Amino acid sequence: MANLPQIRLGTCHIIFMYDVAFAIDLDEAERRITSFKQRETIKHKRRAPRYFEYHPAPLRVTQEPGVELVLYDFGAVSVIYRRPLAGDFSQLLRISEELYENQSLLDESRRRVDDVVKLIRPAVSKLNVSSFVEDYVIFQIEAFESDVPIGDLTHKYAAEVAQVLRAESRQLSADEIRDAVCQHISYGTNDIVIVDWNAALVIDREAEDTLAVLEFANVELLEMRFLDQRLDEALGLAYERLNKRSQGWFPFRSNPSDLRDVSQWQVDAAILFEGVNNVLKLLGDQYLARLYRLLAERFHLTEWDAGIFRKLKTLESIYEKLSDQVVTRRMEVLEWIIIVLFVISIVLPFLTATQH
Repeated sequence: MANLPQIRLGTCHIIFMYDVAFAIDLDEAERRITSFKQRETIKHKRRAPRYFEYHPAPLRVTQEPGVELVLYDFGAVSVIYRRPLAGDFSQLLRISEELYENQSLLDESRRRVDDVVKLIRPAVSKLNVSSFVEDYVIFQIEAFESDVPIGDLTHKYAAEVAQVLRAESRQLSADEIRDAVCQHISYGTNDIVIVDWNAALVIDREAEDTLAVLEFANVELLEMRFLDQRLDEALGLAYERLNKRSQGWFPFRSNPSDLRDVSQWQVDAAILFEGVNNVLKLLGDQYLARLYRLLAERFHLTEWDAGIFRKLKTLESIYEKLSDQVVTRRMEVLEWIIIVLFVISIVLPFLTATQH
C-alpha cells in the first residue's frame, strides 16, 4: 500500500444494530431522554424534492462526543461510534481487522442499548432484545493529501480497497477483488461509494445523506433477519398446533387460543414487515434511490423480502386450515346433536306409550 495517497481528513463510522422491541413511541422516548437529541432527517445536500424524508423520523441521541444512538419506531436501535481518520491509507486495513468481530466493542454497545432501553421503558412495546446483532463499518474520506482520480480506487488500488472491505490481510484473488469493489456509485467526479457486505468506503466531503442511507439499509437487513427468525419460530409453533388438532377427534380438545395466537403472530409480522419497508421514502432523490438499490442488491434484501413474504403466506395458510378444522368439527358436532335429537323425538313417544 506504499503507493496509495495519504488521508488528510476522514472518519471511521462503526455501527452496531439491535432489535429491542416490537415498537418504540419516539415522542415518549424523546421526552424521557435528557441528553442532546434530534429527530433524524435527510439533509438534502443534493437537489431533491422536499418530500424525501423518514416516516416517521428516527430519534438520534448523542451520548458523548463520537457516540450516538439512533432509535427507530419499529423497535430497532443502532449504536454509532465515530473515530477520526488521517495518515496512511494502510491503517484502514489494520482498523478493519481490529473491528472485525470486536467482542469488547460489541459488549460496550450492548451495554449502551440496555441503558437506553431502561430509560425509555414506558415508551417500548413488547420489549425483547434480539440475541443477534448486525455490525457495519464505513470508512469516510473527505480529502486526500493529493488529488486522487476516483476511478483509481476501483482499478489501480482495487486490491488494497478489497482487503480493507473484507478485513483480510492476505492477498486476495482477482475474483474476490472484483466481487468486493463491483458495487459502487458516484454522483460527481470527486465522490464515490463502494459497498460490500461488512464495510463500505465513502469518498465525499458532504456525505450525510449517503451515511443515512447506509445506516438504514443495515438496520433493514437486521430487521429482515429478525423477522425471518420470528416467522420460523411462529411456523414451527403453528404446525404443532395444527398437528395436535388433526390428531384429536373432539373439536375443543386443543387450546382455544390456537387461532388467536396464530393470528397475532401473523399480524405482528405483517406490521413489522410493512413498517420497515415504508420508513424511508427515496422517490424524491434519484441518486440516493440508486444507492439504496445498490445496497439492497449487495445485502440481498429482495431475497429476504421474498422469503419473508412466502413465510407470511404459509402462516396464513396454516391459520386458514386451523379455522377450517374448527368450523368442520363444530359442524360435525351439530350434525350429531341433530341426529341424537331426531332419534330422541322418534323414540320418546314409544317410551311414553309403554309407561302408560
